[in-house]
Amino acid sequence: MKVLMLHGINHNMFGKRDPVQYGTITLAEIDARLGELAVTLAVEIESFQSNYEGAMCERIHQAFLEGTDAVLINAGAWTHYSYGIRDALAILTVPVVEIHMSNIHAREAFRHHSVFADVVRGQISGFGVDSYLLGLRTAVTAVRGE
Repeated sequence: MKVLMLHGINHNMFGKRDPVQYGTITLAEIDARLGELAVTLAVEIESFQSNYEGAMCERIHQAFLEGTDAVLINAGAWTHYSYGIRDALAILTVPVVEIHMSNIHAREAFRHHSVFADVVRGQISGFGVDSYLLGLRTAVTAVRGE
């Protein structure tokens, strides 16, 4: 089973950006934690990060063409306004899990709405790096039909 982890805009700055909301964990550390769990779950995980909306859409298209089994996405601020990424995600026929490190519903009002909500399996937010790990477990369970 192959799972794609999509990291959105500004995520390359984890560890430096707003530690009150995101802690001090880096993107490389998040990916390492996901990799460790992937081994335990006997799945392959690939991570992709971009600060460019078009590149994110193209990677989603590639996932569709490659037959990726599940997708995890933390699109950052794009979650709240990117209909382009939303439409790319809608092409996928596999489980898609939306992830956020912070509780987006306890933050600024504009963060309370996800334009992805109607095309993803579900949303996990507010648990820091554990949101990613819960997302991976959820996606694998969905694919395996457990």
